[in-house]
Amino acid sequence: MKVKTILVSQPEPKVENSPYFELQQKHKVKIDFRPFIHVEGVSAKEIRLQKIDLNHYTAIILTSKNAVDHFFRVAEEMRYKVPEGLKYFCQSEAIAFYLQKYVVYRKRKIYVGPKDFADLSPLIKKYKDEKFLLPASDQLNADAPITLNALKVDWTPAVFYRTVMSDLSDLADVYYDVLAFFSPTGIKSLFKNFPDFEQNKTRIAVFGSTTQKEALDHGLRVDILAPTPATPSMTMALEKYIAEANKGK
Repeated sequence: MKVKTILVSQPEPKVENSPYFELQQKHKVKIDFRPFIHVEGVSAKEIRLQKIDLNHYTAIILTSKNAVDHFFRVAEEMRYKVPEGLKYFCQSEAIAFYLQKYVVYRKRKIYVGPKDFADLSPLIKKYKDEKFLLPASDQLNADAPITLNALKVDWTPAVFYRTVMSDLSDLADVYYDVLAFFSPTGIKSLFKNFPDFEQNKTRIAVFGSTTQKEALDHGLRVDILAPTPATPSMTMALEKYIAEANKGK
């Protein structure tokens, strides 16, 4: 079965040189983007109900751009003046770079991990006497509590935003050759919107083992999987599959 149309369950990339656009041009396929989930901020009132006082913390652990946005949104709502001496522990360089949207980089104490949450361990251990706040979503990755508890540091998780399933009712009569998913919640959103969804000839692409498990638990057939040693990104996995499926097109 040849691939002509793909629906990526994420927002459309804002950069012109996105690998998705290259994939689209190279293989003459139509790629649409539609977030199956979206983020909604938690109010300052709700955060106070979690017994969170921003003045109590000396360090912030940031695991995503959403965490950055919502920490500073809440700080503003609470009229909390972010002190210059506050330490920021960022899970990746991309998050640390994004932090510049809110702070003057050279004037702040910013510590950056290479990629995974566990990679922050040596940095956090070095400053183990700090009082850490972890602003996150209602679906906190298990790696964070496991790592922080093992380090025996003083840390507090707080829900600053929630992951919510989007309304996809306008897609009811639209068919795609491939649906690409990046989180278990994306799969749940598919079935919340379309409880009677039948895969039939639709190919399912998933990123990550937890997304794969969610797909299989819902009785889906996973045709495209990333990351793998050969295809570390979703676009590479899609390209490999399309090149094979569209042979002799």
